[in-house]
Formats: sequence, structure tokens, C-alpha cells
Amino acid sequence: MVAVLGANSVSGVYEVSNSLRFNDDDSARLSRTPSSEGNRKTWSYSTWFKRGNLKSSGTMNFISAGAQSGTNGTGIQTNNDTIRIIHDDGTPFFTFQSSQVLRDVSAWYHLLVTCDTTDATASERIKFYLNGNNITSDMSYTNGSAPSQNSNLRINDDEGHNIGARSHHNDNFFDGYMAETHLIDGTVKAPTDFGEFDDNGVWIPKQYTGTYGTNGFFLEFQQTGTSQNSSGIGADTSGNDNHFAVTNLAATDVTEDTCTNNFATLVPTLNMTLSEGNVKAMTSRTSYWDGVHASIGLTSGKWYFETKVSNASGTFRVKSGIVGNPETFTILYNGQGTSADPLDVLSNTYPSYGKGVWLSHWYDQNYDTSSTASAQSSGDILQFALDMDNYKMWIGVNGQFKDNSNNNVSYSDVASGSSATVTIASAAYTGKTFFPDVWLRDDDGSFDNVAEINFGNPSFSISSGNTDGKYGNFEYAPPSGYYALCTKRLAEFG
Repeated sequence: MVAVLGANSVSGVYEVSNSLRFNDDDSARLSRTPSSEGNRKTWSYSTWFKRGNLKSSGTMNFISAGAQSGTNGTGIQTNNDTIRIIHDDGTPFFTFQSSQVLRDVSAWYHLLVTCDTTDATASERIKFYLNGNNITSDMSYTNGSAPSQNSNLRINDDEGHNIGARSHHNDNFFDGYMAETHLIDGTVKAPTDFGEFDDNGVWIPKQYTGTYGTNGFFLEFQQTGTSQNSSGIGADTSGNDNHFAVTNLAATDVTEDTCTNNFATLVPTLNMTLSEGNVKAMTSRTSYWDGVHASIGLTSGKWYFETKVSNASGTFRVKSGIVGNPETFTILYNGQGTSADPLDVLSNTYPSYGKGVWLSHWYDQNYDTSSTASAQSSGDILQFALDMDNYKMWIGVNGQFKDNSNNNVSYSDVASGSSATVTIASAAYTGKTFFPDVWLRDDDGSFDNVAEINFGNPSFSISSGNTDGKYGNFEYAPPSGYYALCTKRLAEFG
């Protein structure tokens, strides 16, 4: 699958600066227990989200509420890649679930769920809106039926509330990104309170200007602290000071990847394990190379990205670079194929290691020439400056770019277009789409070769912090004229 730019690749006037990245393997969550009950009959929940791991047979919670010591609760969640609300409170018990699946890991979605059990019409008591559209008619009660009139749900109760996990068990963790998260206590809101359609018919965020009620909150995830206060990741900026405590979330989980500036991530494949919002990769197999490519492909412009070799052991380690035509890109690569090999997509001649440009133990260019480089070690950061206007790429390690003969190349040389590591000279490659990629092989069976790709939204700690002049967060400064792989820059220079 080649992913598109996402649910809203066009930015409106209102800009969302930050999102929070949840990694389900970390049991990451935000938690709060209100000091008193709010309105359990009437409320609205709004959030923007971008999925990470897909779970065709699992559950991940956006928000939930319920006593930690009990079995009862209310949760808004994904289940089998659909979205639903489940209320388990003995009597009543119900599950209200969508029919459509959400499997685009490149897309930002907007979700609004409203509850008003005071409504005399049962079908009006719970409503779901996705990207501004009312999808309630496409949903059904797979368990139970609509909540009875004037019944209480657990949201806005004086019990535990979690963002990113099931409250009454602290499990079913969310994986992916959330941004612009609101809870409105006591009021049913419309989608137009949080978003609007632009001139191209794309649903984009809009600044909310209403009230929040007693237990309502607004999580912007702009604060980089970890405490439960106004300077923490879980800070409530509604004015209510309904701050959330933080569990297994850090400053590196606050990212610029948002619904108004969508950054590239990696697209899941069968044998590659992705985490940290799909920017960290680990293979699950030995004997074969496994590859995974970015969600955004490139045909023009100048782009910069980094890949951190988080851990490398054994003979075979980590490759990263670019690959062409992921329409035929498969999870299997054995290095010994024929002209029919799936990676042989740019010409009819099969080279030794497929068609792409990678850096691992060597520069494996597969176009005209090859040159030897040193094996990469754990902690190394590989650098890639890709000029799709002139079909050149510069490869570097830890702040030093190299030419085709492994000689040092200055940043000014990269900016001027001189001494490229790779020049794609053949006319056969002209007009092709190239995708940043990562390749892993674990020959010793330890499953400990790990790579983290950074398009400006890193999962690893950055010691220095560099932008492309405006966007992104990189360990090393991008060369002049090279940009982070995000929709803002694609609109300007892609």
C-alpha cells in the first residue's frame, strides 16, 4: 500500500502546533480522577488522531472512565480497526460500533462523539462524527441497545479517567498520535465547533471558543514537562486546571506531526515491527532482509531525513535510504533473486542487492558504481539529502557527508549540488517516485537490530535540535534548501 497525504493535508488559518505520540508497548497514558461528578448524561468528546499500529483483533482507547478497582466503565475506542463506544455498567450494557474501518496510517482523522441521554429519541442519544460527517447511521448496537433516557454513563463521573488507555484496568493502550483533545461537560456540540471544510472540501481544524463545564478540559500537548500541572504534557489549557498525570510519556513524545502539518511515517508491512508512531522499526525474521518505506513518495523538491541506528549487532545490521516504486515493494528480500525479483523495478537488469540507494556496511547504489564505507554502529545517525530535481543524493554519518569515493563533502557542496554520493543519471529513472526506506536483517536471531527514521518528528532524543529553517527537529542541521518531509513543505517545495 502506498499511503496518501492524509485526512487533511491542507492547512487552514488555525494551526495546531503539537501532538502527543502514544506507544502501546510502553503502556503510555494520561490519567485524572475528578474531585466531583460532572454531567454524566450530556457531554461531547473531540480529538484529532493519526493511527500507529493497526489491531484487527484488538482494542485501543481514546478516552475511558471507570473505577480502577471495579469492572465497570465507559470507553471510546478502536476495535477491529473500527471505532466504537462501549459502556459496561451491569445494567445497562451496550456497544455502539461503526461499520467502516480506519486503516490509513498516514491520515489524520477528526472524531467527535456526543452523548445526551436526556433526549426522548433513542437514536439521538449517542452520535459519532468523522471528519465532519455524521456516521451515526452507519453504526449499530452490536451489544445491548441505546442507553435508556436519563441514564448515566461513566464519563464525567468522579472516578478515574484515562486518555490512551482503559481506566478500570489500565490496559487496551492507544497507539499513534492525538492532538486537539477536548471534553465538554454538560453540552452537546456540533462538528463545526471544532472544524470546517476548506475550499477543497477538506475537513480542517477550527479553534474552539465555547465553554467546558466543570470537568471539561482541553489538551494541547504543548508543554514538555511530565508533571500533573500547567507545565506538563497533560496540562489542561481550558482554564479549568483539570490537569492529567503522565505515565510513560516524555518530551520526545511531543511532536510537530499534527492535523495541520502531517509528517511522513513508515507504512506497516508483515514482518517488520513498527512502534513509536511508526517511525521505529525492528524485524521479526532472520535470514532475510525486510524493508519498510515512508508514507510519502517524492518526485520533486529537496528533502532531508535521518535514520538512527538505535542498535546494531551481527554481520547484517541496518540499511536506510530510498527505494523506487513501492507499488511492487514487498516484505521479502533475499539478495539472490533474478530479473523477476520484486525490487527489480527500475530496469530489467537485476543488480546484486536490488534497486535502491542504501547505507549500511557499504554504499549500495545499484546505479553506476559502488564504494565502500565503514560498518555502522549503535548510536550512529545516518543522514540523507535527496535532490529530486536533479536526481542526486548525499549520504552522511554523524554530521559528515561523503561523495561517491567516500571522501568528505562540505555542507556548502551539498547546497550547491557538488560531489554527490549518488547521481541517478539514467533517463529510465526520470519521473519515478522515490520513497525513503529502512531495511533490517537479524542474522543471529536476537531481534535486536533497530532503526529509527526521522522526517522531522523524531522518536529518539535530540541533543542539539535543528529545524529546516521552520519545521522539524533534527540532530544535524539540514543543508541549505533541504526540507523536512511534511505537508507544509510539500505544499511549498514539492
